[in-house]
Order: sequence, then C-alpha cells, then structure tokens
Amino acid sequence: MKMIDTLIAIAVDLTGAMTEKDRYERLLLAIEKVLPYDASALLRVDGDQLVPVAARGLLPEALGRRYERKNHPRLDIICNSEEPVRFPANNTLPDPFDGLLEPDTNIQIHACLGCPLRVDDTLVGILTADALDPKAFDHIDQNFLKAVGALAGAQMQTARLIEALEIQAERQGEIVSDLMQDINQRQGAQIIGSSSVMRHLQREIDLVARSDFTVLVMGETGVGKELVVRAIHQSSNRNQDPILYLNCAALPETLAESELFGHTKGAFTGATRDRAGKFELADGGTLFLDEIGELPLTVQAKLLRAIQEGEIQRVGADNTIHVNVRLLAATNRDLEHEVDKGRFRADLFHRLNVYPVTVPPLRERISDIPILAGYFCEKLQRKLGLKPVRISPDAFEALSIYNWPGNVRELENVISRGTLKASSRTSLGSQIILEPRDLVGDLGAANIQIRQPSTNKKAKPGEQMSLTDMTKNFQKKIIKQALGENDGNWAAAARNLKMHRSNLHNLATRLGLRSSKNHH
Repeated sequence: MKMIDTLIAIAVDLTGAMTEKDRYERLLLAIEKVLPYDASALLRVDGDQLVPVAARGLLPEALGRRYERKNHPRLDIICNSEEPVRFPANNTLPDPFDGLLEPDTNIQIHACLGCPLRVDDTLVGILTADALDPKAFDHIDQNFLKAVGALAGAQMQTARLIEALEIQAERQGEIVSDLMQDINQRQGAQIIGSSSVMRHLQREIDLVARSDFTVLVMGETGVGKELVVRAIHQSSNRNQDPILYLNCAALPETLAESELFGHTKGAFTGATRDRAGKFELADGGTLFLDEIGELPLTVQAKLLRAIQEGEIQRVGADNTIHVNVRLLAATNRDLEHEVDKGRFRADLFHRLNVYPVTVPPLRERISDIPILAGYFCEKLQRKLGLKPVRISPDAFEALSIYNWPGNVRELENVISRGTLKASSRTSLGSQIILEPRDLVGDLGAANIQIRQPSTNKKAKPGEQMSLTDMTKNFQKKIIKQALGENDGNWAAAARNLKMHRSNLHNLATRLGLRSSKNHH
C-alpha cells in the first residue's frame, strides 16, 4: 500500500504549482517512505556529465560537483540501462558518493541502485539511492522502480529541464569567429550558492532580467560579476539573441571607439576594410561591458548617446545606424567616487545605474564554501584526470576563517594549488584529501591556526586542537550561520544545509546547540 501511495504522491505533484527545487525535494521525500536509503540524488544529463539537482543524506559539496560519466562507471551503467539497476554488494566499481555521506564521511556505501529517467526514449537524468545495509534494496519490486523512474522523468519534463538539455540552434546572424569563441569560453558557468545573500541576489536577477533596463553589476574583484551578467541575459527575453562581451580595461584609448561602434575603410591607419563594432553585432541582443569604469572619457560621451538614442556612428562614417541593444555593465570601482574625481561622466553613470546589482563578497557567504569547494574539486578532478578529490574537516575550518580578499576566484585558485600539493604525496590512483598543510602557502600559517569563538572549546597555548574538537566547532559555526540566515527556522536551515531535518536536530543536540527536550 505504501508503494501505491508513493506513486500517487509523485503523480499529484506533477500538476502542483511549486518551484523546481521543491519539486525535486518532494520527489526524493516521497521515495524515502518506501525505499530505505541513507542517501539519494537526482541528477540531470548535461552532455557527457551528470549534474545534481537535489540530494538527501549527502554533504553539501556533493551538489557542487559535476559527474563525468566516463569517470564514474556506476553512473554510466545506469545511464546505458533501459531498466533500474541494482549493484551487488560485492561490486568493486567505485561509488561516486563514497566519502560524501553525512554525517560520517568515512563510511563506505554497500547497497546501490539507480533508475534511468527517460522521456520519449531520451535520457534526461538518473535517480540514485545508496544504503549502508547491503540488503536494503533486495525486497524492492522491479516494476515499482520502473514506475518511479517514469514518473521522475515526467517530473523533470514538468520542471522544463528537457529544454535545458536540447542543443540550441546556431544564433542567426553573422558574428565574426573570434567573438563567438569569446562567448563560448564563457558559457556553461553558473551561480553557485544557497546562502541568504545569494538567494537575495538570485531574486534580484530574476526581477531585473524580465525588464529591458540597463543594469550595473558592482562588486569586488573575483566575486563573479560576469556570472551574474550572463544569468540576467539567460533569463531575459533576449536570451535567444547574442550576448557580446567587451573588456573595457583591455582597450587602448585609440581602439576603444572602433571596438564599440566599428569603423569604415581608411578611417585610420590599419583600417583596411569596413568593420562592425560590438553594438552592431549585438543588435537585438545584449552587450556586456566589463570593467566599464576603465572606459576612456573621450568614448564615454558617444556611449551615452548610444544608450539614450539607440544610435551609433562608425569611425569615419557620416551616417548613423539604429541599434536595439540591452546594455549590461560591470565594475569593481566606486563609480560615484570616480564621478567626484572627474574620471567618469555623471550623466553616463546615471544612465548605467538604472538598476544596480551588488554581488556579495565571499566573506559574507561563508556557508557557501562547501558547495563551491565541491564544485571546484570536481572540476579539478576532470581537468587533471585525478581520482576523487576531498577536503578534510580541518581544511574546511581553515577555509571558513580566512578573509578571502580575492573572493570566489581566490578560493578556486587556493583549492587548485592545494590539490596539486596533496596529489604529490598521494599514490597514483588513490583518493586525494586536502589537509590544512596544503593551504598554508595561500592562506598564511597564522590563518591555519584554528581560531574559535569564546563559546567553543579552545586549545591551550602551544597545544594543537584535536580533529574532533575542530570538526565540532566547524559544525557549530555552520549550523549557527544557517539558523541566523533563516531567522531561527530549523526546517529552513536544514534545507540550506542539504540535510534531513531530523539529522540536523540530532547533530545540533550532540553539539549542545539544542536541548533534547526541544527535539520535535
């Protein structure tokens, strides 16, 4: 009877009005009632990769990873199967989620099954379930698993993921090859993070994307301003038209006007043919001007006219050209200060600042470090052809107390260098684990000394804190931050931390953050 109720619950959710995230989480929650898993994940197909969209019982970093089918034979077997797959307990193939189960990362998975999710014979994703009991899934009916797979595939279709998996047709219009290469190098990146400041940022993106406003994206170096710009474009009504990129800081003053507005043959030495500028090439789409604070004053007046009138004039030409371009700009400078100093036009600043968006620095979203770190570890694993790359609790603690002046870009660089250091002492073919010593050169020896709040247990002077105490203090810090971001709501905090609510209650009780009497 439980199996029938589960299928009915999934089917009912197909027509329910809910967010994509809630749809996936309800799916895993419904399956949990009849499938005794310790961890489960829903992954969508993206080319040769599998991208997790929801998980239960796994560490947050698991959601930040991308799973190459060729590097994960179990996942590849599930993808190639027409039927649900149950792996024998003695199967020697590595499990992709070994070391990623919460709360004990040392436990190895013993039972594993997976369902391919197909819509009209097209693989759109897979559903996996893992358990510590080798016989956990022995009694599950194969037909029930088939039905779950069919309904889960329909859920993905309802969530409009099929469209995301289709290969987009070549954009119409003739765009020069070097510009297309520039765009392609920047496609595929995504904004990662579930902290309150990142959820607020996503709401800002969703709101302004639907308009045709000029947007000024501000933030420190390395926070991901370009990702925000591209997210705005992808959610806009112009997303089928090109977004062209121009780095104003890389433009010599003599070429800036030509790059933006184009030129005619003979307009200046070296102009051997007519050439369209970025505004013409982006007609109907979006133009992204990065580091706009570096644009020469001599060009700013013409840019203002292009924004105000929608008209441009090629260098050396007498006629004007009308263009329909949405302008998105980014800068790490304080443009109001630049205006006061006479280095930026006030009228241009006000035209650009129609809808300002500020990207928060990494130090204001420390709870996002695990999922970001997981993403970068998986990226490195694929790039360098390594075995799984993991980060020890000690290293996570070191990452969480650092100030991150270089933000997300610095985090990626630190993890990249730390991985190379850790791999040098790891035997070929073994799992790589980053330890604090791998981060000392980047974060500084002083930062690696684990500094704890006054409410936590401290090591005596000259004494190294134990791994157990460091791990507990790190867990306390993350839980307190998640609660603070969600106004003390335990259920919302558990969702942020990608944990079962009961698991969070139990962990908080063990850490002394919650009385066992309050556990409900």
